[in-house]
This record gives sequence, C-alpha cells and structure tokens, in this order.
Amino acid sequence: MGITARGIGLLVAAVLLLGAGFRFGYPELTLLGAAAGTALAVALVAAARRPRLRVSRQADPDRVARGEPATMTLTVGNAGRVGAASMLATDRCGDRMVPVPVLRLRPGADTTVSYPVPTSRRGVVPVGPLRVTRRDPLGLVVLARSYGDVVPVWVYPRIHPLRAVPTGAGRSLDGRIDAVPHGSITFDSLREYVVGDELRRVHWRTSARVGELMVRENVDTSLPRIVVLLDNRSTAHPERVGGVAESFESACEAAASVVTAAVREDLPVVLLFVAAEETSAGSGGAGPGDGAGRGGNAAGGAVGGDGSGTGPSGPLDRLAAVTLTGEGTLEAAAARLRRDRLGDTLVVLTGPGATEDLGQVGALRGAYPSVVVGIFGAAEPTPPGAAGLVVVDAADGAAFAAEWDGVRRW
Repeated sequence: MGITARGIGLLVAAVLLLGAGFRFGYPELTLLGAAAGTALAVALVAAARRPRLRVSRQADPDRVARGEPATMTLTVGNAGRVGAASMLATDRCGDRMVPVPVLRLRPGADTTVSYPVPTSRRGVVPVGPLRVTRRDPLGLVVLARSYGDVVPVWVYPRIHPLRAVPTGAGRSLDGRIDAVPHGSITFDSLREYVVGDELRRVHWRTSARVGELMVRENVDTSLPRIVVLLDNRSTAHPERVGGVAESFESACEAAASVVTAAVREDLPVVLLFVAAEETSAGSGGAGPGDGAGRGGNAAGGAVGGDGSGTGPSGPLDRLAAVTLTGEGTLEAAAARLRRDRLGDTLVVLTGPGATEDLGQVGALRGAYPSVVVGIFGAAEPTPPGAAGLVVVDAADGAAFAAEWDGVRRW
C-alpha cells in the first residue's frame, strides 16, 4: 500500500490546517483539516478492501519450438457481490507487462484477454501472476496485489532433422560383424513364471526338470546406447551477442536434434550436462519407446547431480531450462562418464572456450568406442585428429545437422 503524491499533499494540508486552527483559534481551519484527514482515512479503507477475483490462464501450446507461435489466454472473473471499480491490472509475460481490462467488472462477470508469448529465444517464459492495482475514487491511496499462479511456457531449441544414427553391431561365431540398426535379442537367463508372461517364452525342458514353469530372460547386447553431453559452462561459451551466447544456443539445438533422432529410431539415449542444473530431473536413461517430444522422459540427470531434482523431466524441457553457469569442470564430468560407462556412443557438444580441454574427452575413448565432439562458434577450425577425436566444427545447429551425416557411416 502506498500514498500518492496527491494523498501526501492532502495529509500535509490536514496537519497544517488542524495545527493552525487549534493554535490560533480558527474553527473553520480546524474543520477543513478534519475533513482532509477524514477523506484520507476513507481512502485508506476503500483501497484496502480486497476484491474477490477468479484468475485462470491457459497456454496454447505450453511447449513450443523456438520461433513458433504460442498464445496465452487469461480469464479474470469478479467473484464478489459488488462491482470491481477503480482497478487497473497487468499480467506479467516474461520481461513485459500486458494490460488487462478489469475496470468496472460487474459481479459474476468475466473478462478474457489473449496475447502472444515471446518465443524468439529458447528458455522457460514465466507468465503471471496478475497484478491488480486498486485506487480510491479520489486517487489518494494505491494498493497492489497479485492474483493467480505463474504458468511456464517452454520454448524448445530448434530441432534439425538427422538421418544417420548409430547402429548396433551383431557378432557371429565366425568373427563377422554385422550392422544391426535396432539391436538383436540374446538369451540371458531363466526365471520363474509370473502372471502375465507370454507362454512362448516358457522353457519347457527346464520347467519339466524343476517341476515349475520357467521363462527365458532375453537381453539386447548390441543395441547402441547414446550419451549426449552438453557443455553448459560459461567458460566454454565466452562470446556474447546482445547478452546471449549463440554458441551455446547452437549446442542446445544440436543436442535436441541428436536426442530426437535417437528416440525416433527407438534407441536408448541419455542427456547430461557438464555442470549440474537445479532444474535437472533424476538420473535415468531413455529406452526404446520413450518420447522426446512434449513431456517425454528420454533423458537422464546432469553429470554431477544427485538425481533429486524436481524440475522438468523430458529432455526438451531440460534443454529449454538449462542455462550457462560458472560451476563444474569437464574433468569431473569425464571422470564420472568413465566410471559409469553409460553407453557406447558419446556425443560431446561444446563451445570455442573448451578446445583446450579436448584431451579430457579424448581420454574417454577407452570407455566409449565411438566419440564425436561438436564445437560451435570457433573462430578457427579444430586441427584434424585433435586428441584422436572426430570433431565437427559448426557455425550453428543447422550446420551441425548438415555435417552430422557425413561424419562417419554409423
């Protein structure tokens, strides 16, 4: 609550009039001072009365790729018994304020406002809460209150189509290695039958010998597992254009493209960050059939995180929320990757500030048979064979997608 300049002037006048009236014995001045004080007190009571408002909002859609349109629809209703007069309302949408017409809102009436949500930049755009400013009829006192919740709109990185993805390798007894695009099933063990198991998986010979139903457990030993490591350190992306690290935005687009292509081919994929993010989801992988689209759960936790986050769970959600940070080191991330061996194909996406750290990635070749590094925004191309790695120098996510298919024949 605050007193306007008009209210402050009236308060000063009331004090002066009352003081002069009592001091010099002028009842007229005392009456004027009392009237001014009463007006100010009535204004305080009128402005302090809290209007009963219903606020609801709906984003259409609430998850959108960068540059695509998104609309927020806000509905404000008067749940009180009196009209909501002398009110001004604005709704927060990212960094801007949108005016909402609630003046003279009758009891039980609603007003609806639709406006575009800015999607020119990747990120999570907070929309809300509604801020209602109430004034008394004389404009002496102003009071602002917030209504409704904050609804996030997730702006995903652009996804560029990738045709080539890693394939599995099936090894026969004569030593021949064949490409197996979707893996191959291999017998692993036997276990007791449980309700719901398919009868075609029952191993009848063993079941007859032990006297109870036993079923075969199969495992896919050749299905490739992809690990995408996104470097979100500020030191890896030192260049800024308008306060935005374009190399990091390009790396996010490349990560989204690789994850989406892998899920499209039903390949397990894990999305990791060099520096742990508070918004990261738990540390888990994505198996065949997991979605990488809206609300999909095809990503793992951040390198260095404890998996206890309560933030977004899908990979594109996490790529929308991730930001640059001054914490974390590539050495620590590489140590965990070497220890955990989360897959067999490692894709590292970083910026020009990490070219001196490629040796840390090169040391992972023993743990990951296939390692590809994408460097974005570098002023000069990386020397061939740097740290023994396959390096893709790309200006942006689209250039990375164009060069990805030619890196190697998966």
